[in-house]
Amino acid sequence: MKKIIIVTGASSGLGVCFARQLSKESADFKLHNKTECASDEIWLIARRQDRLQETKNMIEQDATSYSKPEFYPEVKIYPADLSGKDGAFAVKKMLQEHQEKEGDFQISVLINNAGFGTYGEFANTDTEREMNMVEVNCTALTGIAGYALPWLKKGSRLINTASLASFLPLGNFAVYGATKAYVLSFTVALAAELKDKGISVTALCPGPVSTEFSNVASKGARKEVHHGLSPEKTVAHCLKKSRKGKLYAIMAFNWKFQAAASRFVGRYAGAWFTYKFCKRPSN
Repeated sequence: MKKIIIVTGASSGLGVCFARQLSKESADFKLHNKTECASDEIWLIARRQDRLQETKNMIEQDATSYSKPEFYPEVKIYPADLSGKDGAFAVKKMLQEHQEKEGDFQISVLINNAGFGTYGEFANTDTEREMNMVEVNCTALTGIAGYALPWLKKGSRLINTASLASFLPLGNFAVYGATKAYVLSFTVALAAELKDKGISVTALCPGPVSTEFSNVASKGARKEVHHGLSPEKTVAHCLKKSRKGKLYAIMAFNWKFQAAASRFVGRYAGAWFTYKFCKRPSN
């Protein structure tokens, strides 16, 4: 049976890292005769076709320097706007069409990574943009997970990108924090439901990572993430936890400390403190 890796949000940041590292992981499985864990294809899904092509080129370049380039999975790109129900329906259509053409297959790894954030006090942010964020971060993620479930089988892995922001309400980051709290709650519940089926579910909960997140969230007011850690290391840690069947992937010690400390901080207190003292610029 053909096995496929799917990465959403594969045009930048963590998504690119997931795509490259999962491709190598699959090749490594074959190299070490763990063919039952390897995948035949990797699907890259995101809105920007040119950036998806860049990610594909990176993976194919990685393969050329690998000892067995033929062990790398075939890379396929699927440009799609993963917003709301329409975004989830687009992925559903991809899966159904592949089933009709190729027959039954397994999604070996699903990375639900597409999403974005918005900086600023809620009263001063674009309400339509905030609603779009909910559509991408919550609605599409839920739909993609649901539509992918028939092809997730024993040994499959599902990773949802949540955030350190999921552990407490955050002032100046209100809707983003709320969407990621949803993702975390959904992921934990899904892990409980799928455990007996042999499907591993992991919530990636990173703090600041050096991606284009801040530039997008601030509409250019903050070009780089402050104190951002390596996206490559963040993803490598997450995949390691996923292979071990762990529920949470929180790499840095200070991230783990903040997640644990959130249990002892009142939700309103956390929101008030971040609103007063953690200002986030936005154009």
